[in-house]
Amino acid sequence: MTPYLTPLDVETLRAEGIPEPWSYGMKDRVRFGEIDALNHVNNTAYLRWFEQFRTRYLRDYGISDYGPEAPVLVLRQVQVDYLAELKFNEDYIVVGRSSQMRRSSWVMEYAVYAGGTLRTTSSAVIVLLNPDGSGKMAIPEDVRSTLRARDNALDI
Repeated sequence: MTPYLTPLDVETLRAEGIPEPWSYGMKDRVRFGEIDALNHVNNTAYLRWFEQFRTRYLRDYGISDYGPEAPVLVLRQVQVDYLAELKFNEDYIVVGRSSQMRRSSWVMEYAVYAGGTLRTTSSAVIVLLNPDGSGKMAIPEDVRSTLRARDNALDI
């Protein structure tokens, strides 16, 4: 059985029906508190899932450890396309990757799959600020290299 809330390797993602280019994901199950009056996942639950995913991704990719010297990360923009519903107790996998980088911001893409079927897509713009919040911070070259190597992120 695939573990919940643990980063999944590429082989596990492919076995779960997740296609390329996704190489980083986490599995979970829909909880009762995430269901709305229409008996499917409430739209806001997806934003929480993406945030939970993003915090783990940022740690695992060496972008932030959320300590006092870490850069401040600001979610500037998010867009979500709801393609097919998810229901209570259904297993799903959130996948994500960085696709584009500018000097101090980058675009993350997300998707939610359940039963090998794409249910939701999303993209977000994340801005990196200095640790004291005083202004934009350039994405360090080691982070840029990691995003290129792991996610095929493009410099734009």
